[in-house]
Amino acid sequence: MAQQSTIPAFCLEYWQNKAVEWGQATTLASQQDVCLHLQQLKDFLQEIFQKLQHMNTTAAIKTFPLVGQLLGRLCWNPCVVADEESQRTLLQCLWCLYSAEPQNAIELKANDWIQSLIRHLISDSETETENNSFIQILGYTSEEYHSNVVKCMVSSLVTELRESCCNGIHMPKRFTPDRLHSLSVFCIPLVTCLEAAPLIEALLTCCESGSGETLSADFLKAVGTALLQKKIGLQETVIIGLWLRYLPSLENVTLHLIETVVSTPHFSPQEMESLINDSLLPKASARHPHIFMIVDTIFRNILLESDGYLLVQTLMQMFTRSFIQALLFGEAQDKPPLKAFFPHNPQPLLMALLKHPSDVPSQVWPQHLLCIVETLKVAVEDKDNGGSQRGLFENWFLLVHCGDWVDIAAQQLIASKAETSEALLWLLAFYHHPNNENQQRTKLLAVARKVCDHLKVLFSSTTLSLSHLQTSLDLAEANSEESGSKYMFNQLFLNFLLFSAGGQVIAKDAVHLMTHGNLLNGISAMLAGAEHRLNSYGLMDYKAHRTLKLLQEHLKRKA
Repeated sequence: MAQQSTIPAFCLEYWQNKAVEWGQATTLASQQDVCLHLQQLKDFLQEIFQKLQHMNTTAAIKTFPLVGQLLGRLCWNPCVVADEESQRTLLQCLWCLYSAEPQNAIELKANDWIQSLIRHLISDSETETENNSFIQILGYTSEEYHSNVVKCMVSSLVTELRESCCNGIHMPKRFTPDRLHSLSVFCIPLVTCLEAAPLIEALLTCCESGSGETLSADFLKAVGTALLQKKIGLQETVIIGLWLRYLPSLENVTLHLIETVVSTPHFSPQEMESLINDSLLPKASARHPHIFMIVDTIFRNILLESDGYLLVQTLMQMFTRSFIQALLFGEAQDKPPLKAFFPHNPQPLLMALLKHPSDVPSQVWPQHLLCIVETLKVAVEDKDNGGSQRGLFENWFLLVHCGDWVDIAAQQLIASKAETSEALLWLLAFYHHPNNENQQRTKLLAVARKVCDHLKVLFSSTTLSLSHLQTSLDLAEANSEESGSKYMFNQLFLNFLLFSAGGQVIAKDAVHLMTHGNLLNGISAMLAGAEHRLNSYGLMDYKAHRTLKLLQEHLKRKA
């Protein structure tokens, strides 16, 4: 008989009969027979795989009606799947039969069947006691056996992917975009399997095709969700690659960080900093301006929706510090310029604000602050540079990112013996109320000057009582119709309590009045930010530290 180009039907029938005869290889005789025929079986399975990879599921089932039964029986035979080469070829055959986008009932049913086989291969269910005797002969526990099965499966697929994907030469037919898409769908149930992590990483490092995303959106979503829930661990570069090719995963991480901080307002600065760095967002943002822009846009939207919520501002500022650290001291050789991250801000203002106060001698702070105010005023009042409203908010967002200098300005306004600075008052007013019209801002500045002048008189007194502060508190309350004004006055009062000679004595009673009107979380955010900054600047003396801790404990009890 002349040799046919296709697999003869009797060959399939022969191996189907053998598979039925072997069953699940529970007897010594059947195990010996499997071992005797294993090499021939492997050759046959390889031949089948070569044929299946050129067919869709429906065509394969019509051409080889017995192929599904044969593969299914062999997957349940522990002697067969214990052999790495046999297991790899079986999985390749199953992969060929899997439809990423099933077109009919046959393909839907085939997908369900293949998924059940995969679950069986990676499961160590106690109900599969019929395999235990063979597993014990191999010297494994049930858990070890199934773990090794998964590792072998993953190893073989990873090897093929690395050899075939993005080699700069060609992509074999079985790794066309459609096949990669199918494999990614095929791997969705494995996303949270620890042993499957190398396969997930190998898929995520495969290049996208010229026509768009190759991997299944459901697969990318599943990986993003597993990372967010800490059910899987991947290399940093792989996670950043996922964010670049699937933006919803980046958005979810950013929103999760914000929600975590906002829902627990009494995080210490150290805890908040740890959360930010663990999210990987600062490091990813420093490497890719595109990622920074998306994260920053989310921060902006939350900030505007929450009317400048101070806890969000504090989070933005701590994120910015971590981002700048990653940008300055990161490992990347080709670092993007700062302008790539802040394209709409004047370079002089950008450089002045991003310089950390700890990098500027304290005696130079007043001059540096004046430079910031002058540059900022020019930027927000320049109607010829992109429209005043856009310029105003772009530069306000930059100021929020770099709120350290605003805190320094508030401290200088209270502690300096010099005449109250109109420029520093303007900076505070703009920070807390950027959209104030000139007339409103003039009125606010006048009230703020009166408050500052009164607090300066009291600053050196060691015998303070709440009645001494009442005049300023009443004046601030009468001019705090909006939360921005209230936050501005509270920032001045907090700096007075932290740095004045007698502030600690009246701190608790003063804060009780300052938190009137559901601004408790705002005060907590101010204290958290103040603690982090004062430690950074070296301004945290014993008295300020005692006052700060006293207020934080008081607010926790109030909450």
